[in-house]
Amino acid sequence: MADTDATDVQRPLSVLFVCLGNICRSPMAEGVFRSLTKSDKRVGKVDSAGTGAYHEGCPPDSRTMSVLKDNGNVDYDHSARKVRSSDFKDFDYILAMDDENLDDLLRLQRHIAKNGGTSAAPAKVMLFGDFGGSKGEQVVDPYYGARDGFTIAYEQMTRFSKGLIEQVLQGRDVEEMPER
Repeated sequence: MADTDATDVQRPLSVLFVCLGNICRSPMAEGVFRSLTKSDKRVGKVDSAGTGAYHEGCPPDSRTMSVLKDNGNVDYDHSARKVRSSDFKDFDYILAMDDENLDDLLRLQRHIAKNGGTSAAPAKVMLFGDFGGSKGEQVVDPYYGARDGFTIAYEQMTRFSKGLIEQVLQGRDVEEMPER
């Protein structure tokens, strides 16, 4: 977790994007954010996960990959996984795609903190859409819809990622440190 004390050297920012099954929204968010920050030394570990294990080990939905490819993101590779307790210590930000996943993440964080103390789960858990200019904006799950839902999600991911970069990374200086 990045240190917040101004006298300490900050580690590169680590971000985990989370949706339900980790095959549509969160891997798309991960792919977009990675592409926007690929040469930014202020960004370290970036990953995605799901609150459910429905698709664990599976690649992203073909429509997610198609939309990423159509937008120039051709080198993205991912296998779905479920959120782990260690994620709350390993990542600075855990960003949910919607209120249901946010509630699940906050409940899990409280459980971890209750059993291991607040140092066991220091990540900042919030809605990814809060970085899009409108507090509380959610990404509707496009899984059961047509491809246009994935295009809309991509547009949101791009806007939210740019907002995250602007709000969190601006003015952030980090020493080059190995990825955790």
